[in-house]
Amino acid sequence: MTHRFPVKEIARQSGLGTATVDRVLNNRAHVSPQTRARVNAAMAELELQEQQLAARGRRMFVDVLVEAPARFSRQIKSACETVLPGIQQAVFRPRFEMHEQLSDTGIVAALDRIGKRGSQGIVLKARDVPPVQDAVNRLENAGIPVVTLVTDVPGSQRSAYVGLDNATAGQTAAYLLANMLGDTTGTILTSLSQDAFQGEATRYAAFEQVFRHLRPGFEILTFSGGAGVTRATTRALRDQIAGQGPIAAVYSMGGGNRAILDVLDHAGQRPEHFIAHDLDADNVDLLRNGALSFVLHHDLTVDMRHAFAVIAGRHGLAPASPGTLNSEIQVITPYNIPE
Repeated sequence: MTHRFPVKEIARQSGLGTATVDRVLNNRAHVSPQTRARVNAAMAELELQEQQLAARGRRMFVDVLVEAPARFSRQIKSACETVLPGIQQAVFRPRFEMHEQLSDTGIVAALDRIGKRGSQGIVLKARDVPPVQDAVNRLENAGIPVVTLVTDVPGSQRSAYVGLDNATAGQTAAYLLANMLGDTTGTILTSLSQDAFQGEATRYAAFEQVFRHLRPGFEILTFSGGAGVTRATTRALRDQIAGQGPIAAVYSMGGGNRAILDVLDHAGQRPEHFIAHDLDADNVDLLRNGALSFVLHHDLTVDMRHAFAVIAGRHGLAPASPGTLNSEIQVITPYNIPE
């Protein structure tokens, strides 16, 4: 494998040992496809960072640890790589670890590995559960700032939260849907990927409060646990709506919308309205073909700029940042999809 980076550099970027990287680079046996992919990804990241590394400034490793469907993780990585060349305070070198599903134990193990290896900061999308809170506290106490992304871990000592205001997003969805439904009653299906994602739980609580106030005649049917992943969403939702009466609308807070639509269609359910979050590739296609009514979107590049500013501030390279940095909520219809 042709490359121009020292083995130690690739190992540090990938989080693997030098011996493992050497085996991959020399195409030796007994190397898993996942390990080869990590090495290839690390080399691609190093190439993208070369322009930034030519600039003056302190070099800082930042780990981006995310539990999310691959379509959303790709958006996070793209946003990160988009903003890095324009950051002046330091030369940030991101290391990405993305998982579609990760247990509480797995999240804690990943955080502890990062702490042991060393890092100048962590951008984290994870569940708000006590073991994760404790792991974040250990990192903060060791001088490694943790910035939560999109969904918060408020019971921890994390340095800051960056992302949309989830309560306002839920209220916005409730207001718009209440005014779209007309003079009817029925059932609204709400979908969360995981109850333990604080951001989605906040969206739901705000949505429920406002929607019940505005449209008390409707029933709210709540579904959770599909992780935004097609197979898990399909299996769990199919059981949830078996025998359910007509569903008038859907508010999906956690993704997996193709799977949700397929399950509903198979059950003979054709909701008039469908509200989703985030402009991933699936949602753009669904919006364009009319399967989604609108999408509540926020700019992840804004979130990543905020995250790097927080980390720079914690290291004395920029002014200190507040504990919450929200990005603007945008209502996207088929007629105003960003390029």
